[in-house]
Formats: sequence, structure tokens, C-alpha cells
Amino acid sequence: MQTHTGSCLCGVVRYRIDAPINAVSHCHCKMCRKAHGAAFASYAGVPLDAFHLLSGKDQLGVYHSSEHVTRTFCIRCGSNLQFVDNREHELGVAVGTLDSPLPPPTQSHIYVGSKADWYEIADDLPQHPADS
Repeated sequence: MQTHTGSCLCGVVRYRIDAPINAVSHCHCKMCRKAHGAAFASYAGVPLDAFHLLSGKDQLGVYHSSEHVTRTFCIRCGSNLQFVDNREHELGVAVGTLDSPLPPPTQSHIYVGSKADWYEIADDLPQHPADS
């Protein structure tokens, strides 16, 4: 079984993923851009039952960004950690918070129809106007 570990910037929130990470999406929607303070947010989809919070549960903040989506972050350092859609059986883990090596997975850009006007996608990854 593949295992990955990760943490927030200050290290108080730590997690383990007991599943392979096969795909990463780079989301260009306005909410992800605002949440990450960047041109896009990169998330790995992992099964809900494969994600295990190891420490820092009391430091985990939640923000309900829409009717079905909750975003989690460390209340101490502000690191964005998860994107949880309650209609799915997986969650998105902010890839930048991984501490373990990740061989290059399949990647794509989503919600490129609302990408930042100042950012030009300069790679050959698949691009989707919406989530797919």
C-alpha cells in the first residue's frame, strides 16, 4: 500500500494518506484562487477513508465556502489543507502540504474559464472549462 504524509507550514497539523495519489487537478476557479492567494490551487483527490489526521485536530479550522464544500486550514499558520465536497466519497488534499515524495501523477487544469486574467497556462496539460 502506498502511504503519503503531510503537514501544515508550522507542523502542528499532520496527516497520513493510505492510498496512491494518481491525479492532481489545478483549479483556477475564483474561490480556489482566493483561498490559496495564487493563480490556482493544486489538489490531489484521495478516498475519504484513506485520509487520517495524526495531530492538530484542535488547530484545524473550517470554512464552508459553498453549500456542499468545506475547506480546512491550520488556524495557527493559515495553511490550506483540504477541499471537502460532501457529495463525493473523496476529498482534495492541497498537494503543496505533502511531505513525502510524489512521483508525477496525471495532472489537469480545471475551471480554466475563470482563470486569473494575468496568468497564462504555459504547459501541455489537459484544460477543462469546468470541473471534470
